[in-house]
Amino acid sequence: MSEWKARRFWKSVNLRKEAGGWTVLLDERPLRTPGKQPLILPAGALAEAIAEEWQTVEDVINPQDMPLTRAANSAIEKVIPQFAQVAAMLAEYGGTDLLSYRADAPETLVRAQAEGWDPLIDWAATELKAPLRITHGVIPVPQEPAVLGKLHAEVAELDPFGLTALHDLVTLPGSLILGLAVIRGRIDADTAHALSRIDEEFQAQRWGRDTEADEAARNRLVALRSSERFWQLSRS
Repeated sequence: MSEWKARRFWKSVNLRKEAGGWTVLLDERPLRTPGKQPLILPAGALAEAIAEEWQTVEDVINPQDMPLTRAANSAIEKVIPQFAQVAAMLAEYGGTDLLSYRADAPETLVRAQAEGWDPLIDWAATELKAPLRITHGVIPVPQEPAVLGKLHAEVAELDPFGLTALHDLVTLPGSLILGLAVIRGRIDADTAHALSRIDEEFQAQRWGRDTEADEAARNRLVALRSSERFWQLSRS
């Protein structure tokens, strides 16, 4: 027996301004989340982009082809009900931030990490008022409670759609500083991805590339770009 798949049933896709934002209409029927909550979007640009995802469906509805819709669903169904917990989880990355943990050898890797990461450590200290300590080797480095508090406040100031965008920008590279740098416009998603893979690229060049690892890296880059776009559209 073939698996049932949801298929396109609508002829037109339109937008409607609501009291709390924008909604997408499929034949005048407003979109809802998988949990049947109204899909109210904070910005017209995001609503237009999500409408385009639905307009381009030809037959079978494939959620994997709708990253913006999926992110909006997550913002409404997952982030809003547990905003404080999500903010705290992301803020915790500051305590073990990738940029704080450096190799102690070989010198080429040590230098590559310093050249790539030091500017963002300096940026965090200056722009975020959050100077992070760094360490070399495997010894953990505790961060100042005041610094961690500042980073938590930075995350907690976001709205649910912004926090949703930040999620993958932090968890995929393993760095709160990289994620915050993207949403503040200091770097883009491609740069964040490259900076998070300095060690991986060094090992690949030294020992040879791994097909599965490269594919996983490409998938992370796609997700980072999508989150960056979700952030930008939700601000428009």
